[in-house]
Amino acid sequence: MSNRRSFLKKSALGATALTTTTSFGFNILKKTALEDQIIGHGDYKYKVVKDWAQMSVAHNPILNCHEMQMDSKGRLIMLGDHTDNNILIFDKSGKLLDYWGTRYPGGHGLTLHDEGGEDMLYIVDCGWFVDRTGKWSKQAGTVSKTTVDGRLLFNLPDPHTIGVYTQEQEYLPTETAIGPNGDIYVADGYGSDFILQFSGKGEFIRKWGGHDNSDKNYNLHNAHGVAIDYRDKQNPVLVVTSRSDKSFKFFTLEGKFIKTVELPGAYVCRPVLDDENIYAGVCWSENKQGHRFSNSGFVTIMDGENKVVSNPGGDAPEYKNGKLQQMYQSEKAVFNHGHDVFVDEDKNLYVCQWNANRTPPVKLERV
Repeated sequence: MSNRRSFLKKSALGATALTTTTSFGFNILKKTALEDQIIGHGDYKYKVVKDWAQMSVAHNPILNCHEMQMDSKGRLIMLGDHTDNNILIFDKSGKLLDYWGTRYPGGHGLTLHDEGGEDMLYIVDCGWFVDRTGKWSKQAGTVSKTTVDGRLLFNLPDPHTIGVYTQEQEYLPTETAIGPNGDIYVADGYGSDFILQFSGKGEFIRKWGGHDNSDKNYNLHNAHGVAIDYRDKQNPVLVVTSRSDKSFKFFTLEGKFIKTVELPGAYVCRPVLDDENIYAGVCWSENKQGHRFSNSGFVTIMDGENKVVSNPGGDAPEYKNGKLQQMYQSEKAVFNHGHDVFVDEDKNLYVCQWNANRTPPVKLERV
């Protein structure tokens, strides 16, 4: 553990001890707010900073805070689905610097890619949106490539228009990933559960996944996320979420199945790779009877061997005979529905949430 993290951990423990001692005689000092919680396990523990974002949701409204990335200037770019401001841009202190975007009522997936020294955004509108009556409605999904200030460069073709989907197959994409050669991988996680591969110019290459493969390893159910795994630098692979199966599936960049990593009880969103770790928001977990329930999210963290090492906001991961046991949200709930995690250079986390009372991201400071 770094000297910085050791110092912060000792400081946090000292603060906790002081609170325990003084709270008996001075109730005014008793610390009960979420901001005083230390969550997580092992070397992956965090202080909760609920009010990190310095903004007014009355002025910059949020419906669902879906995903976050950092540009080359160190600005944190958040995508949501409110068309007054789909994109909110923060500095690391949480100050709101800028906002834009009115065309993505189903703003859901955000990927930032450095292309020749220029930051590009790939924005996914999943097609699901809240209409004027406050009800969920559905329209065609889109994948757009834009500059960081919102200039539209192009939209990927709808697979119906190029003969890739039948008219009966829905297209409601949820996420993108950009391969080492610039290929664009689209996860159709709310539609027909295919992974679609396009060239960097938007030309269709192939698709795989769906539901009806003779080899069941290729079946995907709620293919919510997709990411490039560069941990083996000589052999990058694709990590795909199969959320209803509570698992990540690994494929070659050409779509050949490699393996499945099971995450019992955790309905994970997109995989987020940072150094040797995979981070993921858990949108829901299950109760002891195995039923998914609302407001049951947390964050899960895997090591370089794809073993779960921490569940901030959840119970500690447990393995028996090498098998991961079912994971649950902790009794002292921190999150509603974890949707995405961004990891900064200090290994702090920024957690975006769906259906969380219109709240901005929560910061978790590494201790």
